[in-house]
Amino acid sequence: MRIAAALLTLTALTLPALAQDTPDAAVAGTKQFEMTVLADGFGAPWEISWGPDGWLWLTERTGGKITRVNPADGTKQVAIDIEEVSAPGGQDGLLGLALDPGLLQGTGSDYVYAAYSYVDKSREKHPWVADAFSPYANLFVKIVRLTYNEADGTLGEPLELVAGLPGQNDHNSGRLKIGPTDGKLYYTIGDGGKGQLGNWCIPIETQRLPTADEIAVPDYSAYEGKSLRLNLDGSIPEDNPEIDGVRSHVFTYGHRNMQGIDFAPDGTLYASEQGPKTDDEVNILVGGDNYGWPHVVGFRDDMAYQMARWDLATTPCDQLRFSDITIDPSVPVTDESEWPEEQHDPIATLFTVPSDYNFTDNACNGIDFICWPTVATSAMQAYFPEAGEGIPGWENSLLITTLKRGSIYRVPLGEDGQTVSGPIERYFQSENRLRDMALSPDMKTMYVATDASGLVGTMDGGAGTTLQNPGAILVYTYTGEGDGNVAATTDQPAAEQADAAAVTDGIAPTFTAEQATRGKTTYDANCVSCHGPDLISANYGPPLAGPYFDGKWPGQTVGALYAHTHDRMPPSRPASLGDETYADLVAYMLQVNGVAAGDAELPADRDALNQMVIPN
Repeated sequence: MRIAAALLTLTALTLPALAQDTPDAAVAGTKQFEMTVLADGFGAPWEISWGPDGWLWLTERTGGKITRVNPADGTKQVAIDIEEVSAPGGQDGLLGLALDPGLLQGTGSDYVYAAYSYVDKSREKHPWVADAFSPYANLFVKIVRLTYNEADGTLGEPLELVAGLPGQNDHNSGRLKIGPTDGKLYYTIGDGGKGQLGNWCIPIETQRLPTADEIAVPDYSAYEGKSLRLNLDGSIPEDNPEIDGVRSHVFTYGHRNMQGIDFAPDGTLYASEQGPKTDDEVNILVGGDNYGWPHVVGFRDDMAYQMARWDLATTPCDQLRFSDITIDPSVPVTDESEWPEEQHDPIATLFTVPSDYNFTDNACNGIDFICWPTVATSAMQAYFPEAGEGIPGWENSLLITTLKRGSIYRVPLGEDGQTVSGPIERYFQSENRLRDMALSPDMKTMYVATDASGLVGTMDGGAGTTLQNPGAILVYTYTGEGDGNVAATTDQPAAEQADAAAVTDGIAPTFTAEQATRGKTTYDANCVSCHGPDLISANYGPPLAGPYFDGKWPGQTVGALYAHTHDRMPPSRPASLGDETYADLVAYMLQVNGVAAGDAELPADRDALNQMVIPN
């Protein structure tokens, strides 16, 4: 059903003033677009493609569905609901989608390829997961081939191509494409978020390459931080690069979180990759090459980055407090220039800053990463229209969707497609997380899928938790030239959900130390990858302690905090942990925020919790 929405001309808007000069080296794009909302209510869209049937094909990460959407009126048709999909966190579930070039071409190849995480307890649990009952202990990824039935618009007959790929609680990447010149499948796997946040004591293994013995098993644990190249039956292509004496599915290595890949018509493979605090990268992938992570981010310039080996700290790692900003003296660090190996340099970064850049901008109120100079690249569309078609002046470009700024960046390329030929342009500003993009056949309309939840930069230059168009498909249609200022989806910020009214009367909350300890165990198993080990250094969810908590929760009832936690967490399966378990989580949060434990446990009864007030 088409969403009733006014047609908005994307008018010029001055960039918001930040607390320090923005690192955004992009210039404002001059093209103008109109925006409509085609459809919404999707379960966390991840990949969107224009199909040969003239419909949009979409994966719903947490919904486990592949859904077809009519671009004329927003009508939805679920092609398949994959019950095997497991999505316990924020970056797993049903991910990549690729349509076979023979789909609906009368060739007998009416196939669709999909990648998703699933639970397989017949395999050994991941060694980096301490808790055998963690939802990630036996989480793996597989790629399957599905057959499309044109008569009823459904997908079925799943054929497993490869299984047992690394499934992780962070940085799964998960883009899936088919090469236009070689007909091979390409798939990206991230570093699992190792060496940071809740995984800060786990070594990053993006430089580890598979051995011949591992491939013979097969054991794909060394595929973290790699791009893969597969035959359409899942086997290893004979012309794959031989790296360190072994031929495997691995095409390139040394990647952090490569969520965007796309091909030029000549087969050049472009990629966008998320950096840590700086240097999201735009790369050209060349088989067998090393892209540097974690030794180098962006260029080897020793600017605003050192590799920190928390796992090798002289003080036991689990006794340290992880920080993106201040590295404990017991943690070994190395500059980028100290790494002796060769790396394939990016063609551009978004964005590089000097080492004295302030990474704790007060404008973001404790959600510091939103104000960092990275833009959180999420997907990439190679833009190579035929002569005389498409948007004038956009020929030979890369279009990159981003998660933090609600913007699309255009990277102009030279005629050879190997270099950047001018300044990067920025289009649109909204309080949305733009996840992926598909183009209409005339290449003048962009269909952009948005995240259903998450943190985002606000219109005033700060950070927010409420999205304008969650879980939607936005349509941007080219209308002509503009005046060079950044176009905004709307000048209205997302409507913040009203906090519960503060109360002046109430009793103090009570919980036991044992209950808070149980809460920490649950937090470490289910929440740490989004909110950070200290409840403050969060990259995917709002901080649960520190200045952000102090500005939001004191004076409200414990019942409001309990309801917020119970009814929303974890994002892919809210209210799934049990009422008492959520009470344990709230007890742990209260303890971390300075509330002293007592003799009675915090109850799971909402009426009782509504009588308790969080102290100032």
